[in-house]
Amino acid sequence: MGGDCSLGRVRLTRAAKSLILTLDGAEMVAIVDDNGRERRVNDDDRYTLRRYDELGAAADYVSAALATVPTVRRIALFGSIAASPRFEASGRWRGRIHQPKDVDLAVWLDAIPDLNQLRVACGRAVRQLWQEKEAGVAHHQVDVFLLDASGKYLGRLCHFNHCPKYKPQCEAERCGEVPFLQQHDGFVFDAVASLNPNRVRVLYERQ
Repeated sequence: MGGDCSLGRVRLTRAAKSLILTLDGAEMVAIVDDNGRERRVNDDDRYTLRRYDELGAAADYVSAALATVPTVRRIALFGSIAASPRFEASGRWRGRIHQPKDVDLAVWLDAIPDLNQLRVACGRAVRQLWQEKEAGVAHHQVDVFLLDASGKYLGRLCHFNHCPKYKPQCEAERCGEVPFLQQHDGFVFDAVASLNPNRVRVLYERQ
C-alpha cells in the first residue's frame, strides 16, 4: 500500500466477533480479524460489498418514492442490508462475506392506499437508481412488508403488473382480496424479531 493512500474501514460481523475490512482508496485490500491476522479480499468479496452498497441505495430510493404517498406513516429497512456485512466461515461460497439477495422494507400505513400506486413508485425508483448510479437492482429484489398503524402485518406489496396475475403465487389464501396485497400460505411475519429497534434502520417517519 502506498504511503499517500488514505485508508478507510468497513466493519463486518461474525457472531460476537467483529472484523474490519481495510480499504486502500476505493479498493478493498484485506480482512483483518480481532487477532490482527490479515486475509486478502478476493473479487467475490469486492462484488458482495458493492452489492451491499447498491441494495442499500435501492432502499433509500424506494423509501423516498413511497414517502410521497400520504398514507405512508413510517418506513424502516430490516434484514441483512440493515446490518453490517457478515463474515461466513463455512467456505460454502467462493467469497468470505455473506451475499445479500434483496432489500427488506417495512412500511406502516394509516390506511391501505391504492397499492398499485406503491407498486409503480417502487418500480420507478429502481429504474431511477439505474439511470443515476447504474446500480442494477430489480423491482422484485425489493420486498415491501406492509403493516397497519398499530404494527399488524397486512401482507407484501405485489410486483406483478396485474392483480390477479393468475400465477401460482396468486393462489395463496386471501392473496389479491385487496388488489396488489400479496399473501403467502404458511408465512408468519415475526414483527417482534424482524423489527427489533436495534436491528432496523428507519428511513422515513412522518412528523
